[in-house]
Amino acid sequence: MALSENYQNKLKEFITNALKEDIGDGDHSTRSCIDANATGKAILKIKDPGILAGVDLAEKIFSFVEPASVVKKLKKDGDEMNYGEIAFEVSAKVWTILLCERLVLNCMQRMSGIATLTKQYTNKLKGYHTKLLDTRKTTPNFRIIEKEAVKIGGAVNHRFGLYDMIILKDNHIDYCGGIEKAINKASQYVHEIKPGLKIEVETRTIDDVKKVMETGKVDRVMLDNFSPEKIKEALHIINGKYETEASGGITLDNIEKFAATGVDFVSSGAIIHQATSLDLSLKAEITQ
Repeated sequence: MALSENYQNKLKEFITNALKEDIGDGDHSTRSCIDANATGKAILKIKDPGILAGVDLAEKIFSFVEPASVVKKLKKDGDEMNYGEIAFEVSAKVWTILLCERLVLNCMQRMSGIATLTKQYTNKLKGYHTKLLDTRKTTPNFRIIEKEAVKIGGAVNHRFGLYDMIILKDNHIDYCGGIEKAINKASQYVHEIKPGLKIEVETRTIDDVKKVMETGKVDRVMLDNFSPEKIKEALHIINGKYETEASGGITLDNIEKFAATGVDFVSSGAIIHQATSLDLSLKAEITQ
């Protein structure tokens, strides 16, 4: 992973908290029967077909616990994987291998499931202008990992959280008293408080789209639960002035119909919350 400093800090925080949750006051199963100085090797076995994700993260987890550990990668993130293949071999203290085993597997199994489902979606978009976005429908405290898996599957991350983009959704608009009022207030907020923060506004009808065009001051228009036919109508009104995103009701079966409209983005929470974890195992490699 080519990571920004902020991402690396978030990743370290995640690994620290995840290990603390699992270890508590010590890995007594390992301490009770394994010499603290014993070294060993283990291999990551693939037991389900799909798209592999989390190899780079696994290396970071092992090195976080033991900087001298060595991960020999036989496959990389984004590779197709099949039953019986080996993703990597790790050499480290046995205590390190056993300490990291469950965190590595939990992350990689989940990430590979998300990357595999995301790849199925992005394969449908080949030849189209449209890109696939994820959403904030993620597992609490696991978002950084799930969104990395989305990228490995070939899609694009939407905003990471509430802090890095303004999205005026239906509830914001209704509580504020209307779409024009919400846009104007958000624009003033960005100008005075958060210069450079992008604004996206959700529209529910063609009339909403017309109001946005009259008001301006946004960067992207979300077309929520619009049919492909209505999206075409909305795109004609927007006429390329703003980025466009189709959201709601998008599935593997109909995503091409939405892409064929020419919309810039389609967003799907399903690529994360409907993904099924894939089966992987970490096994001791014993040489006689």
